[in-house]
Amino acid sequence: MSSTVAELLVETLAEIGVRQVFGVVGDALNPFTDAIRRQDRVEWIGVRHEEGAALAAAGQAKLTGRLGVCCGTTGPGGNHLVAGLYEARKDHAPVLAISGGVPSALRGTDYLQEDAPDLLFRDVAVYTQTLGAAVQAPAVFHQAIAEAYGARGVAHISIPQDVFAATISKVVPSIPTLRPRPEVAPAPDDIAAVVALIDQAKTIAVFCGAGCRGAEAELKALSDRLKAPLTHTYRAQELLPYRDPHWIGGVGLIGSRAGVDAIQKADLLLMLGTDYPYVDFLPKHGNIVQIDERAFALGRRAPIALGVVGSVKPALQMLLDRLVVREDEAFFATATKTRAEWDEMLDAKADPQRSEDRIHPQAVARAISDHAEDDAILVTDTGEATLWAANWLRQTGRQRITGSFNNGAVGTGLGIANGAQALDRSRQVILQSGDGGFTMLISEFMTAVEHKLPIKVVVYDNAAWGLVHLEMEGAGNPPASGANFPNMDFAAFARACGAQGFTARDPAALVATVQAFLAVPGPAILHAVVDPDEIPAMPHVDVGQAWKFGIAKMKEVIAVVTPS
Repeated sequence: MSSTVAELLVETLAEIGVRQVFGVVGDALNPFTDAIRRQDRVEWIGVRHEEGAALAAAGQAKLTGRLGVCCGTTGPGGNHLVAGLYEARKDHAPVLAISGGVPSALRGTDYLQEDAPDLLFRDVAVYTQTLGAAVQAPAVFHQAIAEAYGARGVAHISIPQDVFAATISKVVPSIPTLRPRPEVAPAPDDIAAVVALIDQAKTIAVFCGAGCRGAEAELKALSDRLKAPLTHTYRAQELLPYRDPHWIGGVGLIGSRAGVDAIQKADLLLMLGTDYPYVDFLPKHGNIVQIDERAFALGRRAPIALGVVGSVKPALQMLLDRLVVREDEAFFATATKTRAEWDEMLDAKADPQRSEDRIHPQAVARAISDHAEDDAILVTDTGEATLWAANWLRQTGRQRITGSFNNGAVGTGLGIANGAQALDRSRQVILQSGDGGFTMLISEFMTAVEHKLPIKVVVYDNAAWGLVHLEMEGAGNPPASGANFPNMDFAAFARACGAQGFTARDPAALVATVQAFLAVPGPAILHAVVDPDEIPAMPHVDVGQAWKFGIAKMKEVIAVVTPS
């Protein structure tokens, strides 16, 4: 039975479980979008900017581990995908990106919107290919999806309209192979070497990354067996409830003093399923065991004593079979005490009544955390808002946390939230964003309205690039021109889009406003006007850095009092 190349692609995506394709329509994509229209297994979600399509696809792939799909038409349409696709590249998520191409007969003539997509996508994609003829389609479709899954990254195909519309009688081969990679058990000799290093260490800390997903029970058993505190990356924060006594805290800007101290002071650090990039927070002593599926990630962030290739869950199962129970709880008790002291500080800063005339961002973040649903998907944009959302969150263990983890891109939150919400329109999705990040891709809120994606968006309005402020002040300099900006009324914007808008200015009304905001059906925005001078809790800021913040504030005051 024959079909068009476009129909073959839609059928293949449906067969492997893809349920949505995100994109912007265009002439080169007409055969593809029409093929989607004529069936009911794959939903077309038209976005307002192609970057939003790539972000939505990446958001889905990061949450599920399954293929996300996005597309853009010829030239600029495909080009706009690239920035959003770095979310999948940097967080190792499988995404298929489809771009339209100029008519095959006109390639190489500098035709309207013609470019070289394989060159453009080469850095962001693990695989990129332009279809020159319909006969290539079955093999290329299989290879692209296999590469996206196998290398956990972006695969890109450019398809001219005439090829999309061409008829072919073949099908995509070996479809059952197109699935996420299975877990891999490490070599027994490597596990024996880990046990030997553990036996030699007096104190042990565990640093957990996203690769620990599915191994939560083993992590707690390991902590109990070794009396070792469990610390985590931000991406792994979701794995256990905040109140779990094993879960001591995060590391770095998004972390706690307890987490930082634990990994720095332990005789031996077990790094599990993480390629943590902020090397300043990792020990330099080299007494580190790193376990990861990715051989290339072993030892590249800090010197290690042993690198083990394997998935975390089977590795821990093998370890637990050989480890004896330790009795000395002093190191764990110290970490627990430090954590309790840190929590007291966080609680005090989150008190809505800390000031009578201004809302502190910590209070907003804690109110969102307290009133979010137990299984909500919590999305954070990048910037100072990430610090509020992460450090004042009290996750349930059933909630999911996502954002721009390794790409660290501002303005990505709306697209990611839309993708997450499209997975399940009945599950609560909350985005927390700064004012700068929200306005970067603000058009994607209309995508949510159009497709009835009931995302809840919290906009922290400090009228500035908050993290840029911190960086400048950390260097002892007042913020430069361009660090501050005016804002619209975001609640009014929501209403203009056909959604609901709320404003939080009064600390006394904050909790009630958050409750009302989260309770409404459909998409909504909470415009939270927050204290612009608030400084996040940073466990690693030393006296010298704090002094620079003070100097910067003095310079700001002087500049206001005696303008040039």
